[in-house]
Amino acid sequence: MMSVVTGASGHVGANLLRALLERGEGVRALVHVDASALSGLGVELARGDVCDLESLRAAFDGADVVYHLAGHISVAGGSAPRLADVNVSGTRNVLRACLDCHVRRLVHFSSIHAIAATPAGVAADESTALVDASSPSYDASKAEGERIVMRAVAAGFDAVVIAPTAIVGPHDYRPSYFGRVLLRLFTGRLPVVVCGGFDWVDVRDVVAAAIAAAATAATGSKYLVSGHWLSLTEVANLASAIAGAARPLGAAPLALARACGPLGEAVCRLTGREPLFTRYSVEALSQHRLVSHEKATRDLGYTPRPFERSLVDTYDWFRDHGYLSGAGRSITP
Repeated sequence: MMSVVTGASGHVGANLLRALLERGEGVRALVHVDASALSGLGVELARGDVCDLESLRAAFDGADVVYHLAGHISVAGGSAPRLADVNVSGTRNVLRACLDCHVRRLVHFSSIHAIAATPAGVAADESTALVDASSPSYDASKAEGERIVMRAVAAGFDAVVIAPTAIVGPHDYRPSYFGRVLLRLFTGRLPVVVCGGFDWVDVRDVVAAAIAAAATAATGSKYLVSGHWLSLTEVANLASAIAGAARPLGAAPLALARACGPLGEAVCRLTGREPLFTRYSVEALSQHRLVSHEKATRDLGYTPRPFERSLVDTYDWFRDHGYLSGAGRSITP
């Protein structure tokens, strides 16, 4: 069986490729620019772009399954056109190429950010409504991409949807948004965190759910793939205990963080640094406290590993690959 992975050089893609190769599957990796995450794998590379339909047709030729991971992520404003091009038009192109190449099944990666916030004490699940066009640009673009896939399913196409929460884990080459948070914690460049938290899930568990869904899920199925909710303060304390990361001085209340968000974004624009805590990311830390993975557990045998294990493995991977310097230690819980 031949599987094609779009966004293969990203955090999830790098882990998914390795898992598919370990299963002995034929794999083709669609890479836009940077293929460093695939170095040494011996995987078949296809250069392309989800905004270029012809490159997708070439990449999908002979594929049985396409895992569509490629997407644009933004925690700050100002990138709405790019989000629409990649996450919306790009998804349309992926579907068109799948149809033209007679791909048997599409596994589309959506996001927890595509679904609406639930009231306090109410868990989000697969029945929770998607956000609308008035939501932040990233959220709205992921929701529209999911709608496009489900409209194709209604017209007879075979696709399933995976919607993970905040992802952590090894093979984080770029690194990811949360990977950068962990690295700044380690080096003491994040002296203050923000009150609030998120549901964190191991990338390897997300990958396992996606592979299981590709093999067994009913057409049109959607799965929320969640892990464990922890506050940023709890994450920072664990990072200090596990890896010797610097402990933040405190946590800013959400109201203060919201008020300071525009200033922080302006400073980052002036200095050329990518912001970590923006109005968008701060707001996200107050949402999705409860996310059910009951359906994935029932249908796919999904069980998320402990967050502490994920954090150990992430810091060990960062250290082994030269992202960390100075003191630190590895532990085995």
